[in-house]
Amino acid sequence: MELGLIGLGRMGANMTRRLIGGGHRVVVYDRDHDAVRAVEQERAVGAADLQNLVAQLTMPRAIWLMVPAGDPTSQTIEALAPLLSAGDTLIDGGNSYYKDSVARAARLGAQSLHFVDAGTSGGIWGLKEGYCLMIGGEEEVFRRLEPIFRTLATKNGYAHVGPSGAGHFVKMVHNGIEYGMLQAYAEGFELLRASSYGPDLAQLAQLWNHGSVIRSWLLELAASAFVADPDLTNVRGYVEDSGEGRWTVMEAVERAVPAPVLTESLFARFRSRQEDSFSARVIAALRQEFGGHSVKTK
Repeated sequence: MELGLIGLGRMGANMTRRLIGGGHRVVVYDRDHDAVRAVEQERAVGAADLQNLVAQLTMPRAIWLMVPAGDPTSQTIEALAPLLSAGDTLIDGGNSYYKDSVARAARLGAQSLHFVDAGTSGGIWGLKEGYCLMIGGEEEVFRRLEPIFRTLATKNGYAHVGPSGAGHFVKMVHNGIEYGMLQAYAEGFELLRASSYGPDLAQLAQLWNHGSVIRSWLLELAASAFVADPDLTNVRGYVEDSGEGRWTVMEAVERAVPAPVLTESLFARFRSRQEDSFSARVIAALRQEFGGHSVKTK
């Protein structure tokens, strides 16, 4: 098949390579012309701008966006839509808020354009291992584009999960679960490191991946990280969030679904960004006031 792809960051460039390896023709654009030239050397077709990208695709066109969620995605869609023809399809593979995707599908649908929200998981390993794709939109459009999804995905790694918005909703919850899993592993390894037994954390991560009920790809990655740097001395304990954890918690509140683990894992990330928490200082001061407990001073 033929696909346009906009955004050649860490995932977009690798997705392009995987598609080309699967025999697809991929026309690419990125504001970074060096990124375009890099994949042109691997048989991608480069475009000088959005208009040039659209002109090099055969109707009905399919264009995949791999740009940051929010304004960059909105601005790209706004610039692309007037260049497209009835029956063309835009695919948003970024981490967009599902309600935005529902609204975008409605707006584009009024112009006889199709919109697919494709929650995409796999990170930098997707080129080799394949991606997991959670796809929302019209089933007829999904079926037409299925060869693209099949090439990008790992075995059994893609599915049509519902109408517009469903793909990004499922990806949002997926990332919320990821927050909780990461927090559980992090707390467990910290407790092991604090023990008097001096365990080899890389050894344990590898051990647990053989028959243990907590085995996972994340543990494989943990083992690799501990082998490279046993005490993680080169990593600062500052944990960013992409926004999807926040949306998951907001959704849980809106729907009155208890999600204490996911919520606390999000708040733990906020705490990681504080060099000296004011709330912790308040607690220390109050303990000193009511119980005469000692405090550490600066």
